[in-house]
Amino acid sequence: MGEYQIDKNAIGALQVIDPDGFRPNVGIILSNRLGRLFWARRLGQDAWQFPQGGMRSDETPAEAMYRELAEEIGLRPEQVEVIGCTRGWLRYRLPRQFIRRGSKPLCIGQKQVWFLLRKLCPDQEVCLSHSEKPEFDHWRWVDYWQPLDEVVAFKRRVYQKALSELAPLLFPDGPPERPSKGRLHGHIHTHQTP
Repeated sequence: MGEYQIDKNAIGALQVIDPDGFRPNVGIILSNRLGRLFWARRLGQDAWQFPQGGMRSDETPAEAMYRELAEEIGLRPEQVEVIGCTRGWLRYRLPRQFIRRGSKPLCIGQKQVWFLLRKLCPDQEVCLSHSEKPEFDHWRWVDYWQPLDEVVAFKRRVYQKALSELAPLLFPDGPPERPSKGRLHGHIHTHQTP
């Protein structure tokens, strides 16, 4: 495949690893009309994150984003508006304990294109159990910068870069001020998988 190697151990469609060991991936920052962000808890864990997922070898970043949107939160393209995306790949390395040393090719991290979307449908249309293997069991709306205090440490820098780059698209008059660490509050209400 030239610049990419196929990961034959990947589940589902073939996924690719670039020559530097990074798996192409998309991230989704979903906002509501108030500028708050969709924040989801990983199934059976106390770990919160934005929806994200690997790109298949035959997908563009936009195609992967719409597939992940449907698989992870049950939304269709007509239920969202694409506000923008990052200008290039944002990378993070996996901690050593998460690297599968026996895999060929070796994946050492993810490189991601981040999409900023606005939800156009009622909250009730979000469905975390849309796929056979749900990623999340709970979600809530949070203030724009709150994910930086709650995401797992090895993803924090990428979240900072994505949120900083995309903030002017959601807040043309200037993004909300980022509260000092540990002082982020507020979610309107939370939602669990039935």
